[in-house]
Amino acid sequence: MASLARLRVSRRLPQLARGIQTSADTTQLQEAPSDLSQPFTVKLHEDSFRAHNCDKPELDVQVTKDQLLGWYKQMQTMRRMEMAADALYKAKLIRGFCHLAIGQEAVSVGLEAGITPEDRVITAYRCHPFAVLRGGTIKGVIAELLGRQAGMSFGKGGSMHIFTPSFFGGNGIVGAQVPVGAGIAFTQKYLEKDNATFALYGDGASNQGQVFEAYNMAKLWDLPCVFVCENNKYGMGTSAERSSSNTEYFTRGDKIPGLQACKRYGYHRGQARRRVRSPLDRQRQERARCCSSSSPTAMAAIRALMSDPGTTYRTREEVQRMRSTQDPIRGLQRYVEEWGLASEQDLKQLDKEAKAEVDAAVEEAKASPEPLAKDLWTDIYYKGTEPPFMRGREREEVR
Repeated sequence: MASLARLRVSRRLPQLARGIQTSADTTQLQEAPSDLSQPFTVKLHEDSFRAHNCDKPELDVQVTKDQLLGWYKQMQTMRRMEMAADALYKAKLIRGFCHLAIGQEAVSVGLEAGITPEDRVITAYRCHPFAVLRGGTIKGVIAELLGRQAGMSFGKGGSMHIFTPSFFGGNGIVGAQVPVGAGIAFTQKYLEKDNATFALYGDGASNQGQVFEAYNMAKLWDLPCVFVCENNKYGMGTSAERSSSNTEYFTRGDKIPGLQACKRYGYHRGQARRRVRSPLDRQRQERARCCSSSSPTAMAAIRALMSDPGTTYRTREEVQRMRSTQDPIRGLQRYVEEWGLASEQDLKQLDKEAKAEVDAAVEEAKASPEPLAKDLWTDIYYKGTEPPFMRGREREEVR
């Protein structure tokens, strides 16, 4: 029994070490901008990137005031949308599971600002921000979660079946979106499109065999695919150290070049800003999208996700610390104010506008009617490819 107790304690130690390890952020404004309408340069922290089989991006990033404030409002709007979904779920208006992206807004907003509309994105459960940013609407997402006709899939698909022409959904089978993303990239190469596919998955899916099979095929065929691991260090309650012998996810592609977009440990205040702006740096993005010319890339982005309920696998102190000191929105707010780009009142006005936009969308979604029974048999096949009959539709067809 004593040996068993020591084993249990030893297994907890890596989690404890990871939880308390942080580092100072030295990201600096190179020179105070005299004209806020013009781009200015920010030097990122020297540890902002880690590379595998490729060069690190430059640390000097050019941004504008409008970009930073635009990203801030986008993140705030996505946060408000997820908070609204959380309230509807707790009111039992949204049934089943509701996987939220609270705390990881910088990943979706940062990725979207660094890619093109013609690129393709496919992800897992926490997909609502991607659905909006890739051409959907807040009303469409909320209505879909409520099972209403105004939903992006007419209320029949739920959050794991929301699509746009450039967004291929939040897939419900753990890791299954990765080979599908490789298939989308294959199509882009076959059609000689100068675009890339971004296949996102969580650290909980990183050990799936199909992930490594997709890596192998992508490298073998030089597919234009960027595999992005959103690492929140807990795969639905299991810490990365307990489930993965190698938690350096950006190195897992073997011969595939890899890039980590932020530090492995900690989510200090500057982390949020890096997670927003670093992926948007065109130099880094072109490095990550080198697959547009031929080869795939593996990339890891650390997220500060603390939206799941319960504390059975985390202490209350850890949850509170993450929320109070490592929030991506608060981190960006700090730098916007310190650099004199906007006042606290200016940002509060953006917050107010984001809340009003979401509140209006929620009311419209709630007013939308539920799908009709006859619509159960529609949208099963792509228009023009329907068979003459569908099994189970008519009693005589069942026979």
